[in-house]
Amino acid sequence: MDDFMAHRATYPSRTAHFVRWAVAHRHAHNLTAPATRWAGPSGPHDEDRRWEVARRLLHDDAAPTADRVAGLLLLLYAQHVNAIRHLIVDHIQRDGDKPKILLGDRPIVLPAPLDALMEELIASRRGHTLVDEPGTWLFPGRVPGKPLSSDQLVLRLRALGVNPRQDRATALFTLAAQVPAAILARMLGIHRQVAVQWQQASGGDWAAYAADVAARPVRSRPAD
Repeated sequence: MDDFMAHRATYPSRTAHFVRWAVAHRHAHNLTAPATRWAGPSGPHDEDRRWEVARRLLHDDAAPTADRVAGLLLLLYAQHVNAIRHLIVDHIQRDGDKPKILLGDRPIVLPAPLDALMEELIASRRGHTLVDEPGTWLFPGRVPGKPLSSDQLVLRLRALGVNPRQDRATALFTLAAQVPAAILARMLGIHRQVAVQWQQASGGDWAAYAADVAARPVRSRPAD
């Protein structure tokens, strides 16, 4: 086990999780695995490629609508594959004619043409459940009552040129440089500390920005 963990484990953190699970459930004994700790984001990736793929998914109707929407949720809103596949119809809200998506606790207005793609996805979903039943999956899988599996969704995204891990990291890095961590966490449904780490890595020092704004002199409004 030591040799495998040190030299042959492709995903050592996952292997460590499995070892601890096996011991906890008494499938193994006298085994230990080192705890792993996320060191935070490592840096930006290819932002130009991310936008190139996003534009293609927005406008190229050759790919299935479900795959395009899933890819855009990852590329534009940094959603994890597992979060995407667990989305249900109730996550889409209406504000007049504009659909909103609830990824965290604050809904986000879907811009055109993504809003039309989402409406098309809701109307055209196919699976083994009743599509008109409230609370059904946006991405139904082959097993009745279950969403699309993570492995299947990853394969479908990669076929469209989306690299889930790399492109999500790029999206998070970019968004963290533009949006305060607290708002980013609420909008995207990620932990606030994770948002802070991405903000620090991207150089988006919003605390300093807020202090600078507060220190600026207040301009008097012109008389009417």
